[in-house]
Amino acid sequence: MNTRVSSSPFGRALDGAERNKVLRNTYALLAVSMIPTVLGAWVGVSTGITAAMGGGLSLILFFAAAFGFIYAIEKTKHSATGVWVLLAFTFFMGLMMSRLIAFVLGFSNGASLIMTAFGGTAGVFFAMASLASVIKRDLSGLQKFLFVGVIVLLVGMVINMFVGSSVGMMVLSMIAIAIFSAFMLVDIKRVIDGGETNYISATLAIYLDIVNVFQNLLMLLGIFGGERD
Repeated sequence: MNTRVSSSPFGRALDGAERNKVLRNTYALLAVSMIPTVLGAWVGVSTGITAAMGGGLSLILFFAAAFGFIYAIEKTKHSATGVWVLLAFTFFMGLMMSRLIAFVLGFSNGASLIMTAFGGTAGVFFAMASLASVIKRDLSGLQKFLFVGVIVLLVGMVINMFVGSSVGMMVLSMIAIAIFSAFMLVDIKRVIDGGETNYISATLAIYLDIVNVFQNLLMLLGIFGGERD
């Protein structure tokens, strides 16, 4: 899932120093947000709390809580409270990812697959950040097409939940990686261009891109590279 965030509420362009400050704060908060994410994943794997839920219940809980968190973050983004709400959300996201992580850890090479997915996601992030810093054209027009792609992707995932096709999951995961990598590029470019003035909103958007790339890359690695004892 992803969220789009608005530009400056005051309608003014940021100067270079202000843009750099927002970008630095975004990257710093993004790095910090990985700590509760990892902690949430560890708690989920250790306790098995998400594994005990059925697929439908887990999906309902995820969407209800995720949209609630996103709403709360946007409401508190202009205060320090927004940082803590964001970090609570990243803990929740780690907790919800623990079911997939526990499944992959069931493979004999599970730990290696997770590190490969992490490294691949980091590679995508650095590639998109580098591209965003050199591309001169405005990429905001891509958001509409990418948003339509997300809707189609969600519909496809719901259908595949009932069909249970491994091939369908593989195709959907590859499409998701492409869509959220593009979203990552657009979101980072918006911060660089001064279109996003709030580092909490910027962090939220880029964090969701990263999480979606990681999850789908991990699913692909599990399908193709998972080894049983």
